[in-house]
Amino acid sequence: MKHASNRRVGVVVAVLSGLTLAATASTTAHADERPDDRPDAIAHRGSSGMAPENTEAAIDLAVDQRADFVEIDVQRTKDGTLVNFHDCTMERTTNIEEIYPDRPRYRVSDFTWAELRQLDAGSWFHHDYTGEPLITVDHVITRINNTRTGLLAEISPCGHYTDLATDLAKNLQNKPRYVRRALAREQLAVQSFQTDDAHQFHTHMPDIPIGLLDADRPTDTELLELSTWADQINPQHTVTDQNLVDRIHQLGMDINVWTVDEPGAIRKMTTLGVDGIITDYPQSLTQH
Repeated sequence: MKHASNRRVGVVVAVLSGLTLAATASTTAHADERPDDRPDAIAHRGSSGMAPENTEAAIDLAVDQRADFVEIDVQRTKDGTLVNFHDCTMERTTNIEEIYPDRPRYRVSDFTWAELRQLDAGSWFHHDYTGEPLITVDHVITRINNTRTGLLAEISPCGHYTDLATDLAKNLQNKPRYVRRALAREQLAVQSFQTDDAHQFHTHMPDIPIGLLDADRPTDTELLELSTWADQINPQHTVTDQNLVDRIHQLGMDINVWTVDEPGAIRKMTTLGVDGIITDYPQSLTQH
């Protein structure tokens, strides 16, 4: 993926949500370890097809499977800790109703980090993962730091949050050594479904590639506007075709598609020339 600082002065250039490849080179920082024509393997919530999503187990497995990036979801606890969790409420993937049966709501933001540490985030997936805990964004970084695997952090679109993009920026600003190293290796990017959140993060940390997620096909007007400040456009793979890929590249941005698990769809997206594939099964791209 390319660096945000590679934008051409006076020219409309954009970078997709997450991670981008250098505009002048078709290789990444770790391209010598994989074929140049293979898109980045971006592990969706970690290797979530084989381990409980967004847990240490899923992150570590993605690293072991040589994923180019792990994609995580950033939310904030009641006392301000940034945690890696996807859903806007926690019933689906934790035992929160059993542990806290009398709570009126089960949002991450309704609980302190000390309370959330008591939860089991693995049993729902398989009994082998019983007791797997929730993890913080800081913990994710410790698991991938000094590995070949980068980070694509998604700012949660859950509507009850305010200033979550700013909080993530502050968290990363407090890790200057990690950020410098990750950017030098093209191993760090941020994405969001919300344009306001993406732009807010970008104003705080313009050197980190920023991307926009979209479940629908973006219009050309939207692409032109986003290309003035964004680095990536990350659409759902079902709305992606050759014309969209070519147009995003023409505007200087990268394209990472989601969530692509079926082998035929992976082959199709690879043939289209997308820059990254967000998948529950990163080994489908990395292990041949």
